[in-house]
Amino acid sequence: MFKPVVLIAFYLATFELAPAAVLAPHKKAKAQASVTIPLTRRKKIGLTQVKQKSGHKKGQASEYYGVVTVGSPAQKFSVVFDTGSGNLLLPSKECTDEACTSHKQFDSALSATAMQIAYADQPSTPVAADGSRDVVTITFGTGEMSGVYVRDNICLGEGDLCCKADFVAATEESDEPFSLVPFDGILGLSLPQMAEGPAFSVLDQFVGAGALQQSLFGVFFGNEGEQSEMTFGSYKAEHTATEIFWSPVTTPGYWQVAMDDITVDKQGLGLCNDAQHKCQVAVDTGTSLLAGPSEVVSALVDKLQVADDCSNMQSLPDLGFIVGDHILSLKAEDYVAQHSDRCSLGLMSLDVPPPKGPLFIFGDPFLRKYYTVYDRQNMRVGFALAKHTVQNGDVSLAAMRTRHERRHKHRLRQKHGHGRSSHA
Repeated sequence: MFKPVVLIAFYLATFELAPAAVLAPHKKAKAQASVTIPLTRRKKIGLTQVKQKSGHKKGQASEYYGVVTVGSPAQKFSVVFDTGSGNLLLPSKECTDEACTSHKQFDSALSATAMQIAYADQPSTPVAADGSRDVVTITFGTGEMSGVYVRDNICLGEGDLCCKADFVAATEESDEPFSLVPFDGILGLSLPQMAEGPAFSVLDQFVGAGALQQSLFGVFFGNEGEQSEMTFGSYKAEHTATEIFWSPVTTPGYWQVAMDDITVDKQGLGLCNDAQHKCQVAVDTGTSLLAGPSEVVSALVDKLQVADDCSNMQSLPDLGFIVGDHILSLKAEDYVAQHSDRCSLGLMSLDVPPPKGPLFIFGDPFLRKYYTVYDRQNMRVGFALAKHTVQNGDVSLAAMRTRHERRHKHRLRQKHGHGRSSHA
């Protein structure tokens, strides 16, 4: 069983906003439309921390992935929808590595609208006759991928919404981590500052094409037994148990907002006392845990005292994050990582150097608790308590209680059984 890890990376280059996208002549976006993409949840995919090279992006260990189609006619891929990265990454047919061939591969020769792009800063210029072009190398903690730039139609779901955008087609992939994941690629949904260039920001290309009813998308991460989904062009009020409140993006790139403090049982810990620079949080659908600076994580480990054997789950306090005038609270079943009958604080150390850091990450545990909306036009993130039909921890907590009772009875039998003699 793999231990889930937080995967995060940082791209420091900045770009101007993307120009209006141009749709392929045969494929027109539905004006003022929205589309909902069902997501598959995969529990505990184990990959290692990404290492960055030349500012390029990351690989993923996210539990949630859905479908996009690329090309004409459409080729279907399963991808992680990742608000913490900026590019679409797909394995290409030119890649003969097993990590590629074990997944769906994009075949540009089969697409009438595919254009091979030479350079990221010339996103609409095809490769010249001499074949000169950039090869991008992206390095991960346990491997790497290399790829080239391609421009084609990219459609959400089964082709409901389409635009023209650039993406990275992998020509080489190492076995790890790519052979370990069930999805084919990654669709970055960060703000365009984290993309290879404006034309690589798929979200901005949809916005520029006028394809979306509203320039935003909503994310519902379900508990086990629920259908997870992302809605582009609108958001679904039926997934919210409270009214949405909005927090402005503080630094474009990540969907990053300010946090005033962290609380334990609604008592502030004074961890964000710098009035000039409040704590910063990236809301990241591609991160499997919560994350924060080492010193803060250590303080929380000491403060919360999560028992390794899960014996104090029922008495653990709420963990809260103050954003605006709201405390976004997580209960123990939300912030504790449970592995069989073992428990640990689901919060990983992540030390991001200035000027990007220090930075906290709201990953999957937070996103299951709160429905989030990413508003491109108004540069803000919306939060509401998610409305679940299946409550997180109901099954696992009951199972843990049963295991604890069995272990306790077993210990008692062992204790009182010493020195006994049997009588016929």
